[in-house]
This record gives sequence, C-alpha cells and structure tokens, in this order.
Amino acid sequence: MDELVGPRLYSCHKCRNHVSLHDDIISKAFQGRHGRAFLFSHAMNIVVGAKEDRHLMTGLHTVADISCGDCNEVLGWKYERAYEASQKYKEGKFIFEKSKIVKDNW
Repeated sequence: MDELVGPRLYSCHKCRNHVSLHDDIISKAFQGRHGRAFLFSHAMNIVVGAKEDRHLMTGLHTVADISCGDCNEVLGWKYERAYEASQKYKEGKFIFEKSKIVKDNW
C-alpha cells in the first residue's frame, strides 16, 4: 500500500505549529533581522501585529510583525505597504526568517 503524502509545510521552530506551505514560497533571496529569510504569498496560523513604518534594505515599507498563533514567537513580518513602485509586489506578502521555521512533512 502506498503511503499518503501531504503537502510540504513550514512550521514554527518552537512549537511546530504549521505556518506556511512550501508551494507558497515566492523567493528565498531575502534578508531578515537574523539572517536569511523567505518571501511567501500566504501564511496560516499566525497573528499579525500592529502596522509600523520601517526603513528596510529596499526602502521604506509599512510592515507588521507576524507571530506564531500558538506560542507567540515572532517569525517575521507582513508587508502592508511599499512606498517604492519597484517594491509594490511585496504588498500583502509574508517574510519568514529561515532560523524561525522548520520543514515538516518532507
């Protein structure tokens, strides 16, 4: 009998709460506060914090920290608004710090 294989997931490194699907990765070439980061089109089981303007490597953005919905660990941020025209594609997308997530179901 064949084993059922589900979607490849990323989970919170602390509590293993599922936070995103591998298929939702847009780019692995981002920089977070603590090293490499991934840009995702969608996220799940997270809490979005208060919006604030931050000067990031690519200019001024309005962002909101995202935390695990179970253990409240800050995992990255959500791009709410990009002020540079070339950065508009990030709006509504999520950054997860590589050090804050783990692969599940691979």
